[in-house]
Amino acid sequence: MSTAVTHARASGSNVWKVRGRRAVVDRLATIAMYLAFVIAVIPLAAIIWYTIGKGLGHFTYGFITHSMAGVGPNDVNGGVYHAIIGTVEQLLLASVMSIPLGLLVAIYLNEYGNKGLTTVIRLLVDVMTGIPSIVAGLFILAFWVIGLHKGYSGFAGSMALAILMLPVVIRSSEEMLKLVPDSLREAAYALGIPKWRVILSIVMPTARTGITTGIMLAVARVTGETAPLLLTAFGTIFINNSVFHGPQEALPLFVFSSAASGTPADVNRAWAGALTLILIVVLLYVLARLLTRRDALNRR
Repeated sequence: MSTAVTHARASGSNVWKVRGRRAVVDRLATIAMYLAFVIAVIPLAAIIWYTIGKGLGHFTYGFITHSMAGVGPNDVNGGVYHAIIGTVEQLLLASVMSIPLGLLVAIYLNEYGNKGLTTVIRLLVDVMTGIPSIVAGLFILAFWVIGLHKGYSGFAGSMALAILMLPVVIRSSEEMLKLVPDSLREAAYALGIPKWRVILSIVMPTARTGITTGIMLAVARVTGETAPLLLTAFGTIFINNSVFHGPQEALPLFVFSSAASGTPADVNRAWAGALTLILIVVLLYVLARLLTRRDALNRR
């Protein structure tokens, strides 16, 4: 009897030690996770807070409704209207070029591709993900601006941005498609539904939220790119509503040129332009989340 009690006590002590050790490890891991989150968020919050503090005082109605035409570097007037037009048009064109192609490639890799070809395509996509942004600008400069004699334009800048967006859209969309359970596909196939219909009606709607998030990451990745636009869109102080003809300004170019000027007025405009850029990215992200939320509610 005493032996049984002794074994029971020893067993209970061992269980307590194991559970206690697991609890300690779990608590330490939780603390480390929260600490890593804080360390990652602090620089981001500091950048946003500092940009707001520097740019908010100069972010006025006149600033977003006027261009820099006829404005000197020491003048306190002038605005970013021409740059907003250029950024919006260039992002829209880049999205039109890269998003459908990226989704089609992701669908092929996940739903149709054979092992050998998909390996090659994934390798190319990974290489494209790592190329410097200025390389995309140099390619469009050599091929479109100089080689085909098309000249600087917002469209040339859009093509450079599309090259940078494409691998992000492909990789993020492919990963989201992989998360769709195979049981959904198999159930649809059992009902005799064609594969293309299964992809359009079941796979894509299921992965829609994740795909949208990946697309927004791609848009945010190119919104602040300056180097490729310097070589393709070139920039201008005038309003150019045509994305296909003549140099066109963009917010990154506006911030770069204003900060490089170095005068107090231009530096203030650079901070206000940076704040405008952040607000555009936030607005696009909020709109995307609202759309995906509405789709989710409609499916219910």
